[in-house]
Amino acid sequence: MTLIARGLVLASAGLISLSVAADPAWSPAGADEARKTTTEDRGITATDQPNNPRDLDLAAAVRAAIVDDETLSTAAKNVTLVAASGQVTLRGTVDSAEEKARIERLAAGVAGVTEVRNDITVKAR
Repeated sequence: MTLIARGLVLASAGLISLSVAADPAWSPAGADEARKTTTEDRGITATDQPNNPRDLDLAAAVRAAIVDDETLSTAAKNVTLVAASGQVTLRGTVDSAEEKARIERLAAGVAGVTEVRNDITVKAR
């Protein structure tokens, strides 16, 4: 008898049992609920950037203002930003409170920005 045949005989006789452990926390309903979280619950991410020309142009102008500032660290220049209807949301981690404030001022100074939401965190030292 081959090894495979022997395994099938043992399995069918109940001498070998196979079990698949499922994650009890996961369910299709749970996955649906995770997708339903609001922007406020999960925070704004780069994927929330509207794809219309006006908002894209505003985001590009804010990004240019940030990148062109030679006083900012690389981390500061790489913050996530989303521009939508004149509102700019900033997220990420920077090296200091001064950088956080500087980025907010730069964003607020761009033509077309009506509000800045600064969700940037300062790296713990």
